[in-house]
Amino acid sequence: MSKKLLAVLMLLVCLLSVAVVQLMPSFQQKAGVTPPVTLANGSVDTSDIEKPCSNENPEWRPAQVIDEVEIEASPACEPDNPYDVAASVKGTNNISMATLMQTRLAQDAVVMGEDIDKDGDPDVIDIKLEVMELNGGSPDGNYLINTFDIAPGIQPGLWVFAPKSQGMGVKSFTTFAANPLLRAPSPTIRVEQGDKVTITLENTHYLPHTIHLHGVDHPWHNSKGDDNDGMEEHPVFPGQNHTYEIQPRHTGTMFYHCHVQTARHMLMGLSGMFVIEENKPNNWVQTFNVGAGQVRHRSVASKDTFTQEYDLFYQSLDKKLTKLVQEYGDPRLIANKMTRDYNMTESFENYFMLNGHSYPYTLRDSMIIAGANENIKLRIANAQRSSIAMHIHGHKATITAYDGVEQAPAQQITRDVFDVAPAQRIDLQLQTLDDGLHSYGQGLWMFHDHVLTGTSSDGMEPGGNMAILAYKSLIDEQGMPKMHEAALSELFNKKYYSKQQSLWDTGEFSHLLGEAGVFEISMVRLALFGLALGLLIGLLVVLILANKTKNKL
Repeated sequence: MSKKLLAVLMLLVCLLSVAVVQLMPSFQQKAGVTPPVTLANGSVDTSDIEKPCSNENPEWRPAQVIDEVEIEASPACEPDNPYDVAASVKGTNNISMATLMQTRLAQDAVVMGEDIDKDGDPDVIDIKLEVMELNGGSPDGNYLINTFDIAPGIQPGLWVFAPKSQGMGVKSFTTFAANPLLRAPSPTIRVEQGDKVTITLENTHYLPHTIHLHGVDHPWHNSKGDDNDGMEEHPVFPGQNHTYEIQPRHTGTMFYHCHVQTARHMLMGLSGMFVIEENKPNNWVQTFNVGAGQVRHRSVASKDTFTQEYDLFYQSLDKKLTKLVQEYGDPRLIANKMTRDYNMTESFENYFMLNGHSYPYTLRDSMIIAGANENIKLRIANAQRSSIAMHIHGHKATITAYDGVEQAPAQQITRDVFDVAPAQRIDLQLQTLDDGLHSYGQGLWMFHDHVLTGTSSDGMEPGGNMAILAYKSLIDEQGMPKMHEAALSELFNKKYYSKQQSLWDTGEFSHLLGEAGVFEISMVRLALFGLALGLLIGLLVVLILANKTKNKL
């Protein structure tokens, strides 16, 4: 090979080397004035995206009468089972077998007895509760059982009080999902002032528990001379049962919870709202309000004053604590880990729930759905470890009671942020009168905890106990808010709450706000890079062969 040809080839090698370096695709690309287009990670895989509303039981929404029990309409996506409502009003001993079979309630879950004062409603009530575990580990395999998602893909371990039930804990033989009766929060319990009520805890759980009737008028001993206060010194051990007896004289919004290792057991979910209604003739109250906040069979006093009534129950969970029931299958290990290793003074609140769900699932069953000029009663209880500052957009409500004690009109305060300490309850009167004070007009008004951590789920926002006060004209036929379609498609995605996907990973602004570091590749540039690299390799091969030939000569 002549020196002249060799020089030309070497020049070409240098030029091609520079071209290869310049055209080589990189893992990072500096943005110019116009940012590079970002590929939407996860937008192609739709397996983790849920429908905002499953629409499983649309027949549960309309107003209906079951076994002579009038049940109010609930336009929510996931309303309470109306058969559960009927059974909770009449008692499982007074409904038809056809109605009972549409529930998961045991035949003795709530038994209505004698009408002592002859005013048209029962005055002797026997309630039976169990302790159930949700999202617990299974000794039979590496999976969770009785699953209950508080938000897309989020399944913390939970304990709940539940009405005594029949049948399987799961929906069917083909799923690990808990049946609808087994869910957070523990049900709101309603009785009438003066009723003779027995509450029997049948402890089906593997740890000891009690029921403390916080704020409820009750004697310290029951009729047998046993503990009636649910103190830690009198635990109900696994396989045992204990009956608490009350005949409450004072009305109001109260509270109940386990008082064994209270800090841990309450933070695992063992608490609920307890309501004593005013004694009125023909006052069949809804003993259990399971799940959704709306009370679909209201008391006589509520109907006399209000157009609707909702129970709003706030809870928080520490993921470190809730994981223990998923990681250990031996009750001894769970008890020891909770007692010795878990330090309550170093705990965190990672998940914040309203009526057992975190946003966006709160849109399915915990919205307040109202019309114009309504007068709505809200009962609020705080079962969190921390205080809440409940704020309602577009409205100012009036505090009518603290801890079950009605306030005189001169002491009632109208405001838009309501501080509720741990274990405290308040009653609110919410009016939708469009006068610039009580309401600013119809809309989809958010209500949430203004303690900023409360609107997050393990640090991811939006989440937590956010919900919406929705006017009926602005919800669709499935009870979901209109004008939220884009946000709902992003948030009903397991990848978002598992921190695998950006909130704005799809849509027209994905290139600005989506995942960084993954860019579209220019096919022209890639082709030129391949051509230059190929020519460079070819020239190097020619030079190597030419050099070998020269050495042989």
